Amino acid sequence: MHDSFEKYLPWFILREVPFLGNTMYKKLIDQFHLPENILKASETQLGRVDKISKKIIKGITNHKAFQDKAKKELDLIFKKNIKIITMTDSSYPVLLKQIIDPPPFLTYLGQLDNSSPCISVIGSRTATSYGLSTSENLSYKLAKKGFQIVSGMARGIDAMAHKGALKAQGKTIAVMGSGLNKIYPRENTRLFKTIAQKGIVFSEFKVNTDPFPSNFPIRNRIIAGLSCGSIVVEAAKRSGSLITARLAAEYNREVFAVPGSIKSKKSEGTHSLLKQGARLVENEMDIIDELHHFIHEKKEIHQEVSSQSLQSAQKQNFTHYKNSHLNTYKIKPFLEPYPVHIDVLIEKSKMECSQVTSQLLDLELEGIVIRHQNNYYSISEETH
Repeated sequence: MHDSFEKYLPWFILREVPFLGNTMYKKLIDQFHLPENILKASETQLGRVDKISKKIIKGITNHKAFQDKAKKELDLIFKKNIKIITMTDSSYPVLLKQIIDPPPFLTYLGQLDNSSPCISVIGSRTATSYGLSTSENLSYKLAKKGFQIVSGMARGIDAMAHKGALKAQGKTIAVMGSGLNKIYPRENTRLFKTIAQKGIVFSEFKVNTDPFPSNFPIRNRIIAGLSCGSIVVEAAKRSGSLITARLAAEYNREVFAVPGSIKSKKSEGTHSLLKQGARLVENEMDIIDELHHFIHEKKEIHQEVSSQSLQSAQKQNFTHYKNSHLNTYKIKPFLEPYPVHIDVLIEKSKMECSQVTSQLLDLELEGIVIRHQNNYYSISEETH
């Protein structure tokens, strides 16, 4: 049997263990270092891992039941000439590994390049011509400056971000919400193949996984995690791009937003971000000025430099997002069916303004809260 097959098989067996999520997978790797060590561990040894459940321990100790399924997936990967990178590999993206729930491994097509910083460009699938041209132009100019452009290969803003980077003969990374054998949307098949040749296409899903709607929020954390900053070009108030922006903020990464017309509903999401402290973007220099420490003359980014830069340069950015995430939805009891002004909500809840606005945005995205003119908010009648 192929040496690489044996190397990766334990990683795939562990993925099949019921109830074992990425956060616990990372804890296990941190403690046991290699997946084969996890599979050999006793119940007592596994029980020492913080917050591990009995169901996960039982699954790991009975892992042979999942071996055939893992082998079948790995066979398909090798048959399709798809590559694998695990979190113990030195070439695993440094910033992605720092999030709380990084993918234990990624499948990919293309060539890894950890020598250049990543920045994500995201936005609406049904963008205006203004949004499309802005996405392409920004991505083109940032790629020329040495950034790898990260996006989700969706139609609209994402596709134009990838095209802008390719036009600049730069690097781009597409993160899929499906398996690598299920190109989505089909209209981007040619773009997929071009990125696979000249950039990287990543997926954490099984090769034949369909693009289920629930996959995309999962995918978004990888987009945010890979990047030292995220740029929202055009997004409606319930756009999935706002989830990516929130995640980026929680990871202490820079969040940027491009303003649009005050009459355009396609820019309501970006305007909400700007109100909450996102960096306003008028041109590529607004981004470069903030992230200049990630650009090196020789385009070399080492783990130590990247980690220190992230901590020192971005420590205080968007901390209110992080704080609000830890106190999720404490504002909800103060909302009523009749519109209440945000100042009243702040006074009654005794919370910081930034926490209140962030939580209101989350609730608005979930359809729980309705935002009215002049900063009035009410609870949705459907959820009341």
